[in-house]
This record gives sequence, C-alpha cells and structure tokens, in this order.
Amino acid sequence: MGKRVSMVSVEKLYRKIQIFLEMIQFKLTVFALPFAFTGAFLGARSVPDAITALWVVLAMVGARTCAMGFNRIVDWKFDKDNPRTATRAIPAGDIKLGEAWGMVVGAGLLFFFACYQLNQLALMLSPFALGLTLVYSVTKRFTSLCHLVLGAALAFSPLGGWVAVTGSFAGYPVPLSLGVIFWVAGFDTIYACLDADFDKRAGLYSLPSKLGKKRAFRLAGGFHLLAFLFFTYTGVQAGLNIYYYLGIVLTAGALFYQHMLVRPEDLSRIHASFFSMNGLISITLFFATWLSLATL
Repeated sequence: MGKRVSMVSVEKLYRKIQIFLEMIQFKLTVFALPFAFTGAFLGARSVPDAITALWVVLAMVGARTCAMGFNRIVDWKFDKDNPRTATRAIPAGDIKLGEAWGMVVGAGLLFFFACYQLNQLALMLSPFALGLTLVYSVTKRFTSLCHLVLGAALAFSPLGGWVAVTGSFAGYPVPLSLGVIFWVAGFDTIYACLDADFDKRAGLYSLPSKLGKKRAFRLAGGFHLLAFLFFTYTGVQAGLNIYYYLGIVLTAGALFYQHMLVRPEDLSRIHASFFSMNGLISITLFFATWLSLATL
C-alpha cells in the first residue's frame, strides 16, 4: 500500500513538473542559450572553461524561467479570455498563482546566484538584464513597440555570455546584440498576428493590432533584413572566417523561408516558422562562430 501511494505521489510530481515546463515553454530556451554561448565563445576566442559554461547555463535558465513565469502571471486574466491561450496552466487552474510566484522567485534567485558566481560585472548587470525581461511583460499595455523591448531583453544574452568570460565590456561586438534585437522583433511581430484581433478588442498593443497583419509582416521583413546585416557585420568586427559566413548564408535562408512559410492571410504554419526556423537560426550562428574560432 505504501509503495502504491509513493508511486501515485511521484506520478503527480512528474505531471506537475511537466505542466510547469510547458507553462514556461522551457524548450524555447534554445532561442536564447546559443546566443549566450556565442558571446561567451567570442569573449574567450575559444571554448570557455566548464565551470563558467555551467554558470552561464544556470543563469540563462533562471532568467528565462523567471521572465516566462512572470509573463504568465501578469497576463493570466487576458489569457483566460483569449481562446488561443485559455488552456494555459494558470487560467486552466492547473497551476495556482502562489505556485507560479514561487517558481518566479526561485528562478530569479538562481539567476542572481549564477551571476554572483561568474564575476562582479555580471552581478552588477544582472538586475538590469532581468528587470528588462520582466518589464517586457507589461509593455503590451501601453506600446506597440513591445516586440523591440523583447528583442532588447534577449540581446542581453550574448552580452551576458561575453561578460561571463571576460568580466568586461571591452571589445564586445555590439552588432551581435543589435542583430538579436531585430531578429526577435521580427519573429515576435509575426507571432503576434495570431492575437491581433483579440489584442485590439482587449485594448492591448502590438504592431499587428495597430498596423494590420499585412503591414506588420512587411515591417517584420525589414526587422529581419536589419538582423541579417548586423549578424553579418558581427563577423567582420570579430574577425571571423568563411565558416561564420556560411552560417550567415544558412541564417539568411532560414529568415527568408520563415516569411515564405507564413502569410498574413494564412497563419496555419506559424508554429513551424516560430519554433523550427528560429531555433535553427540561433543554433546555426553559434556553431558557425565556434567553427570559425576553432579554425582561425
């Protein structure tokens, strides 16, 4: 009887963890983590030591978990009224607000502790980095430029990786962060088309709800063009070789295909665009950077 009760308890715990991971879309850490390592590898001009790499991973997991959990908390009333998001964990009642807040606080402490373990500058930078990711969650209440705010938040990823290794801003290739800003703003603008009608009715701000889906798509294309140019210039500034630029070619193809895959009048394949293509872009640029550094 005791073993049976234990098995039921373990199953409930496993299910709860699954719900938490799904709530924060943990798998999408793949968007930001490769850029953090791109910054770290560029800072080290090689592979960072294992301890530094571990703290970078924990810092990124902590920051993203904290930000996503906070987003789900502050948006749960809107999520409840939006048919697309009504089944999310908090509005569906699978996760209580107190449980979500506990996760947010715990993840935030993990982030700060990881930054403390890295170096003084990383710790000094941490409140600004985490604060911006949290502020993003409320920007849809007052500005259509929320997509650029999200981009700026994720742009701390490569900068954080660089600082984790070097303990300094000196020599950081700023175009890398600028590329991240416009890459994120582009795909987030496209993804926001799913909620354009709801946002307008709810009094929320986004580029698709303000400009309409067609014009928002065109603007997203402009954002992605800027991202491509900044990513390309990153290679010039960092002195990378042909292997990096082969990655840039693949990145350009993924950006282009993303815009071919989804249209304003047909959003049915947006998840393939959002998850597959953007995950491919971040991973490709990381490996292209690594290979380039290894062959210089």
